[in-house]
Amino acid sequence: MIDSIYYIAKGLDITLKLYLVTVLFSVPLGLLLALGELSKISILKKIVTFYTWIFRGTPLLLQLFFMYYGLPVMGITLSPLGAASITFIINYSAYLCEIFRGSIQGINKGQYEAAKVLGMGYRHTLSRIILPQALRTALPPLSNEAIALVKDTSLVSIIGTAEILRNSKELVTRDFTITPFFICGIFYLILSTLILLIFKKLEKRMAISCQ
Repeated sequence: MIDSIYYIAKGLDITLKLYLVTVLFSVPLGLLLALGELSKISILKKIVTFYTWIFRGTPLLLQLFFMYYGLPVMGITLSPLGAASITFIINYSAYLCEIFRGSIQGINKGQYEAAKVLGMGYRHTLSRIILPQALRTALPPLSNEAIALVKDTSLVSIIGTAEILRNSKELVTRDFTITPFFICGIFYLILSTLILLIFKKLEKRMAISCQ
């Protein structure tokens, strides 16, 4: 049992790396895409709309296969972790774009008018008034996406990446026991619970700061 836990835990390195890289790049990219979709530049709005349509409308697993197995046909070869990172970033940024867009659009237009009366420009209005409020309303759906990301990292086992699910499958095949799957499930539950607790604290802090 101890050996199994240790071997499965070794896969946490890949799982956490993929998770952190995805969060680090998909959040700012999703925000930029949301601002692009809300901009008055028609061509930019169409490009962002097409982007979100493609990556929200096709399975993440298919995108992962294309990135890892499809690109080499065109002469572009990526490592398993590199292919997974790029795939997760572009996929999750599309979902986060819609979350941020909805949150920004949910802010009362009176906020913009009040800022204009105070002589604030569009950029200052966004950074100081609109985005802080939008972030607060976006936290619940962001929490759902953050937890979904933990579970989606298991998909990279398909392309031979040694994360916790793949290590568990190897133990099941070797030892003919399903215990490693239970251990793997506990790891995912722990990670999901930690993320949920972090977001609950963030929601409380945001609620207090807005009172």
